[in-house]
Amino acid sequence: MASPKYGKIDFDYALQLATTTADEDGPIWMVNLMKYHDVAQYEDRSRAKITGQEADDLYSPLEPLKAIGAEPVYFGEVENKLLGDYRDWDRVAVVKYPTRKSFIEMQERKDFQDKHVHKEAGMEETIIMGCLPMNFPNPQSPLPDWGKVQHPPTSEDGPIIALHVVKFNDRAELGETPEQMAEYTSKAATVGIDQGVRISGWFGVEGTIVGDGREWDQVRFNAFPSKAAFMAVVQDPARLEAQRTHREHAILDTYTLIVRTTFDQIKDSIEQ
Repeated sequence: MASPKYGKIDFDYALQLATTTADEDGPIWMVNLMKYHDVAQYEDRSRAKITGQEADDLYSPLEPLKAIGAEPVYFGEVENKLLGDYRDWDRVAVVKYPTRKSFIEMQERKDFQDKHVHKEAGMEETIIMGCLPMNFPNPQSPLPDWGKVQHPPTSEDGPIIALHVVKFNDRAELGETPEQMAEYTSKAATVGIDQGVRISGWFGVEGTIVGDGREWDQVRFNAFPSKAAFMAVVQDPARLEAQRTHREHAILDTYTLIVRTTFDQIKDSIEQ
């Protein structure tokens, strides 16, 4: 595997993916943050000019994914970036692979390589994280009656994901104990339940196969019925106090993105 133009490969993690023994292997969720070129950068200058996003649409490797037993389980368009560095991500996608090794095997397929020219042309930058589901502490109850919810989904303001990509500080230096962080996580899992807020999936990051050299610890997909519901939760005094007490001290690096969901089967993919 050679590093593509849009990111650096972590070859140590690639080796881990490729050599995990069958008895220790299993499903892996690849979480993709994507930033496109305004105009696709094809080496063939005779091609008609298209946007980077249009090139990525041509790339869409659904047939190779199906052939190895992988499936897309989330897709959305980034609407806002609330926290993070200078990067403004455009899309978020999650693909569930049946094994770690199958991810590497797909890179070697000719039908995948033939499509990859479009990704190489369209993608300015990407982060691809290999993730495993976390056992969050509060099982989710059924969705409420939307007629009893203050900010239900509407045709003008439909479902969103508040996506948190997190790198934690060294808790020992901060004086945070595992028990304190577990308490914060437990509270975070219950925020907004009465408003229809649910967890699509919380993941621990096993490794970053493509990126910029940074390492990450967690990716959290929190599903809100609307952006109005998200704003109501953000302004909740109890949440703000919990954030001041634990979250702000615990996080070294993060992206917080508002993503307009077009397809979300994360929860179902975890429960299979």
